[in-house]
Amino acid sequence: MANSSTDARNKAQDAAGKAQDAAGKALEAGQTAAGAVADRAREMSGAVADRAREVSGEALRAGQHAAHAVGNAAENATSRVGEGIQGLAQSVRQHSPDSGVLGSAADTVANTLEQGGRYIQSEGLSGMTDDLSTLIKRNPIPALLVGIGVGFLLARVTSRS
Repeated sequence: MANSSTDARNKAQDAAGKAQDAAGKALEAGQTAAGAVADRAREMSGAVADRAREVSGEALRAGQHAAHAVGNAAENATSRVGEGIQGLAQSVRQHSPDSGVLGSAADTVANTLEQGGRYIQSEGLSGMTDDLSTLIKRNPIPALLVGIGVGFLLARVTSRS
């Protein structure tokens, strides 16, 4: 009987050793698989991040292109307005008397329109914006009062409608 208990103990130890080996191999295989999954996840996240950067760069370039096109269109429209004002000055000169008080006043109006048209053409929208901003910085109180006056007039006009 001592022999059979020793055999049973040896078999149990062999089984325990085999189970331990199997558990070690399973753990090793699990770690290898987890490492492979983690590596693949890192690769995929890097690819997704690269694609996101690429798409955002394309969107930024498209937005810049659209803004540039709108700016050019606004500058061209401003130039055409300047040309129109200069044409109006010519029309005033053509249809006004050459002499007298009315002729002098019409000539002054035509000169002012012509100068304004040249200014609008030469400066464009961005130049006019810069000039207006400089004017407001130099004269903040009058600019504020003009703004209040314009707001008051707009409120009166819209409240009657």
